[in-house]
Amino acid sequence: MEASFEVTLQMVITVVAGISAQVLAAYFRVPSIVLLLLLGIFLGSDGIGVLHPQMLGTGLEVIVALATAIILFEGGLNLDLRELGRVSLSLQLLVTLGTLVTLIGGSMAAHWLGEFPWNIAFLYASIVVVTGPTVVGPLLKQINVDRQVATLLEGEGVLIDPVGAILAFVVLDTIVNGDADPINAIVGLMMRLGVGAAIGAVGGYVMSLIFKRANFLSIELKNLVVLAVLWGLFTLAQMIRTESGVMTTVVAGAVFANSSVPEERLLRSFKGQLTILSVSVLFILLAADLSIASVFALGWGSLFTVLVLMFVVRPINILLCTGNSDLNWRQKLFLSWVAPRGIVSASVASLFAILLTKHGINGGDAIKALVFLTIIMTVVCQGLTAGWVARCLQITSQEATGAVIVGCNPLSLLIARFFQERGENVVLIDTEPEYLTQAEAQNIRVIVSSALDAEVLEEAGLASMGTFLAMTNNGEVNFVLAQRAAEEFHPPRVLAVFPRDPQANNSVNSKVNQAFVSDVAIKTWNEYLSDGRVKLGTTTLNAGEFTTQQERIQEKIRTGVLIPLLVEREDRLQITPANQEWEIGDRIIYLLHDPRPNLLKRLSGASQSTPLVLEKLPELEEVPWVKVLSAEL
Repeated sequence: MEASFEVTLQMVITVVAGISAQVLAAYFRVPSIVLLLLLGIFLGSDGIGVLHPQMLGTGLEVIVALATAIILFEGGLNLDLRELGRVSLSLQLLVTLGTLVTLIGGSMAAHWLGEFPWNIAFLYASIVVVTGPTVVGPLLKQINVDRQVATLLEGEGVLIDPVGAILAFVVLDTIVNGDADPINAIVGLMMRLGVGAAIGAVGGYVMSLIFKRANFLSIELKNLVVLAVLWGLFTLAQMIRTESGVMTTVVAGAVFANSSVPEERLLRSFKGQLTILSVSVLFILLAADLSIASVFALGWGSLFTVLVLMFVVRPINILLCTGNSDLNWRQKLFLSWVAPRGIVSASVASLFAILLTKHGINGGDAIKALVFLTIIMTVVCQGLTAGWVARCLQITSQEATGAVIVGCNPLSLLIARFFQERGENVVLIDTEPEYLTQAEAQNIRVIVSSALDAEVLEEAGLASMGTFLAMTNNGEVNFVLAQRAAEEFHPPRVLAVFPRDPQANNSVNSKVNQAFVSDVAIKTWNEYLSDGRVKLGTTTLNAGEFTTQQERIQEKIRTGVLIPLLVEREDRLQITPANQEWEIGDRIIYLLHDPRPNLLKRLSGASQSTPLVLEKLPELEEVPWVKVLSAEL
C-alpha cells in the first residue's frame, strides 16, 4: 500500500508541477518548456529531491510512449496540406537532406569536439536531428511569426520527429548488434517508415469515418474513441515493426485533419488539452531524472558541440534546403536560428541510456547528458529570443500578406485586383456571387458558401492571411463575421463595413476596425462602379503639402464623393480603416464619384466595360485658384 501511495504521490507532484509551470509561462509570456525543465531539475534528485522518476520503473517508459503518441498525433492534426503545398519542396528537403546534414555535422562535432567515439557520436546526432513540435508549436503561437515560416517550422517539427526517432533506433540497433552494413540500416529505416505510414493512413481514415457517420455517439465519446483507436494503432504498429508507431501517429493525424471532418475543431481542442498535459508530465519527469553532475562532467568540448550544432550545422542545413525557395533572407535567418529540441529527443535519450547500459556499452549516461544540454541550450537561447529576433527581422504575422474578403461585388473585386497584382493571395467568399464570371476572368478565387462556417474560412486559408474584410450589403452581418474571424483565426488586420462610429467600436471589440470611412454606403458605391460613375485615383502625401492634402481628402470624404480604399506604406498594401492616421510618404488609392451622365461619358470615349485605370486626378492634385489667391492675399 505504501509503495502504491509513493507512486501516486510522484504522479500528483508531477502533474501539479507541470500545470503550474504552464500557468506561470502563460503569465510571464515565456516558452513553457523553459520553466518545465527548470522546475523538473529543481524537484529532482539534484534539487530538493521530492521527485524520483525511477520509482515508476517500466511505467515511465509506458508513460513516455503513450504520451508521445498523443503529442505527435496532435502535431499531425495541425498539418495543413494546402499550406504545406506552398513550402513542400523545402519541407521535403528539410526532412531528408536536412536530416542527413544534421546527422553528419552533429556526429563530426560530437567526435572532434566532444571526443566521443564515432558510434556514440552518430547515435547522439541521430537523436538531435529532430526539432520538437511540442516546443515549436507553442513558441510560434506566442510570437505570431509569418505564416509561411510557421508552416515550415511546424511541418519540419512534426514530420522529422518520426524520421529522427526511427533513424535513432536504427543507429542504436546497428551499434548493439554490431551490424555496420549501411544497406541494412537504410532498409530498416524505410520499412519502419512504410509500415508506420500505411497503418496511420488506414487508421486516420477509420477515425474520420467514425466522426462522420457515428451520429449516435456524443462528441465527448467520439473524442475518447479516437484516443482509443490512436493508442491501438500505435501499439499495432509497434508489434509489427518496432519504433514504427511514431510514424503511425503523425500520418493518422494528418489524414484525419485533411478529411473534412465535421466537429474537427472540438477534437483539436480535446487533443490540445491532452498534449499540454502530456508535455507537462514528460518534461517534469525526464528533467527530474537528469543528473546535473553528468552534464558538467561533459566538459567544454560538449558545449562547443552544441554551439556548432546551433550556429554552423543548422544554418548550413537551411541554406541547402531553402536555396531554391521564395523565402527571403530574413525568413531564412529566422529558420536558421529556431531549431529547439523537444520531448522526443529527451525521451529517446533517456531510453537509450538504459538500453546501452543493459548491453554493457559505455556512453549511455554521457549521451543523455549531452542531449539534455542540447535541449536546454536550444530551448533557453532560442525560445527566449525568438520573439525578439522575429520582430527585428520584421517577419511577425503583422507583416503577413493576402486577404480573405467576404462579399463578391464590384468593390471587392477591385480591391482583390490590387492584392493579386502584387502577387498576394486573395480569396472572395459569398453565398450568391453575382459577379462570379468577372472574378473568374481575373483569376480570383471565389468560394460559394457561407463565411459563418469556420471550415469555409479554413478552406480560404484565413490562418495564413494578413487581412480579413467583411463587406456585404448587410452591415450587422459584416460585424458578426469580423468578430468571429478575429476570435477564431486571429488575423493581424480585421475590418468590416458596418453602421457604427469607429471610436465606439473600439470599446466593443478592439480587434475589429471599420473599413474605409465611417458609415460608408457600400451599396451606393457598388452601383457607382457598375454604372461607371467613378474614377480610380492615387495620391502620395508629401512633407510640403501634408496638411493641405489631408484637408482636401477629408473634405471630399465628408461630402461623400471620395472613399479611400487602400494605403501603401513601406511597400506594404493594406485596406484603409476608418480611423486611419495618415503619415508622410503614404500612397493612397481611392475612388472618386464622377457624376457625369453616361451619355456624356460615352461621347468622351469612356465605356462602362473599360477597366478603371489608376491615375493622379486633378480633383485632388490641383489646388483651386480661389484658395491659392486667398492664401497669397
